[in-house]
Amino acid sequence: MRSLTKKRTQAVLIDSVIAGLVSYGVEQIVRKKVKSEFVHTVITPTLVAYALEACQMSRGGQTLGYKLMGLELRNDDGSPVTAEQAFRRALHRDTRSIATYVKDRTHFELEDGAVLPHDRAFHMHVTKKN
Repeated sequence: MRSLTKKRTQAVLIDSVIAGLVSYGVEQIVRKKVKSEFVHTVITPTLVAYALEACQMSRGGQTLGYKLMGLELRNDDGSPVTAEQAFRRALHRDTRSIATYVKDRTHFELEDGAVLPHDRAFHMHVTKKN
């Protein structure tokens, strides 16, 4: 696994732990009003994770995990990432991107982990922040 890919994986793991903790707190509040276990098991954690990522990415192209790993997400034209772009990218990553990566893994490995299917779909790339 390439260095950038390893850093991205570590960043995602950090962000997942943070999202899980925040989701647990939100769930405690929502549980009083919503009794559906489906909401608490699927909807709340997913929305919390996507919202956290979108908010953080729109404020400088980094989540806490990306910041700790020294990574930054940018649009290919150099412009900053918007919250909507980050939200849509996360949704794509967790759905369609997986099949694209499995089908053509070697193509994405040529880019040293800077551009994965969900990045390419939204014309973005991840770089090491100096």
